[in-house]
Amino acid sequence: MAPNGLSEKIRAVLDEPETGPTLRRFFVNTMFDSTFVILGILIASAFSSDPSLRTVIVTIVTSSVALGISTGISVFEAETMEQSIKMREMERAMLTSLEDTHLHSISRYTIMLVAAVNFCAPIVAGTITLTPFLLVGEQDIQLAAYVSLGLAITILFVVGAAMGRAGQRNPWVQGARMAVAGVAAFLICFWIESLL
Repeated sequence: MAPNGLSEKIRAVLDEPETGPTLRRFFVNTMFDSTFVILGILIASAFSSDPSLRTVIVTIVTSSVALGISTGISVFEAETMEQSIKMREMERAMLTSLEDTHLHSISRYTIMLVAAVNFCAPIVAGTITLTPFLLVGEQDIQLAAYVSLGLAITILFVVGAAMGRAGQRNPWVQGARMAVAGVAAFLICFWIESLL
């Protein structure tokens, strides 16, 4: 029986065995990418010698939205291709067209759900790391920058820990590895910024 409501369609998509791993893989990659980009933004704008609150906020917001659009579209295109291949293989095996069937509908919703989750990942990372600047304002941009840095490293730790748990590895070790990678990236980029 084909699902009717949106929640039923989403549930049907999530019940597909490949959906969970695909969502997880893309979401983790996008969260890491966007968080590392934000680390670079913090170095270039918030930790500069003359930081501007407006520049920090505008740069984080526009970069997060641009990353969301970029990853959303690229994942949409990649998943469209993968789902098309999958549907063609099923049609060959079943010797019939699956156009306008329940399977075709689930395939379309899978594409949209995976793309939407990946669009949201940079927005989530951007919103979390932007919060200290919105709360502190012009009063102490440096303090907000350090809090935002701590939040970015925390995002990396949490996503790494979730990845470790899903992969049946030690979540603390996996989270710590991702956090250390974030700190290392920050220090390297901070050093590069000091040379320029």
